[in-house]
Amino acid sequence: MSVKIVLADDHSIVRQGLRALIEKQSDMRVIGEASNGRETVAMAGELLPDVILMDVSMPDMNGIEATRRIRTAFPEIKVLALSMHSDRRFAIEMLRAGAYGYLLKDSAFEEMAHAIRAVMSGHTYLCHKIADIVIRDYMDITTKGEVSVFSALTVREREVLQLIAEGKSTKEIASILGVSVKTIETHRQQMMEKLDIHSVAELTKYAIREGLTSIEQ
Repeated sequence: MSVKIVLADDHSIVRQGLRALIEKQSDMRVIGEASNGRETVAMAGELLPDVILMDVSMPDMNGIEATRRIRTAFPEIKVLALSMHSDRRFAIEMLRAGAYGYLLKDSAFEEMAHAIRAVMSGHTYLCHKIADIVIRDYMDITTKGEVSVFSALTVREREVLQLIAEGKSTKEIASILGVSVKTIETHRQQMMEKLDIHSVAELTKYAIREGLTSIEQ
């Protein structure tokens, strides 16, 4: 029986390339594609794939938040992170969110196929280029008790922060999330107080640094 896969990446050319390679495998098939985290969460519920290849940096909702929601709602779905970022923050937060593995986009396809089969068997897979870094830095973070955006802010605050960093207005954010403008203003104020940040520009820099969004969006 073929492994059912959803591709989540905001670059269509990346999805097309992955689809072409995956569909050459006799035991794998692509059943859906999503271009942002919010679409991916919805698609997970509709299609119930076996594996989601999840880009970490996507607009509207990043891959870390999408992974957290999918793994909470559908624990049987395996998420395999696929990213251009070798920074330990991205890898560690994806693993904390429930991802079964982390691959860099410059990995060979043979390694990706192996990783998909590994996570389907219930194993965690880290590409060799970052495995040592992740383990070492994870131990450092645990020892130092470092606080990340995912522990400092609530789920809704992280949503608002990403949308602010992506240049959305308060009114646009309120519409996207289905709440009032006043509610968004309250979330923004609470975030600034928690983080000791005093401007939208600083919030944006913080969101990029913490991996909620990227300057490429």
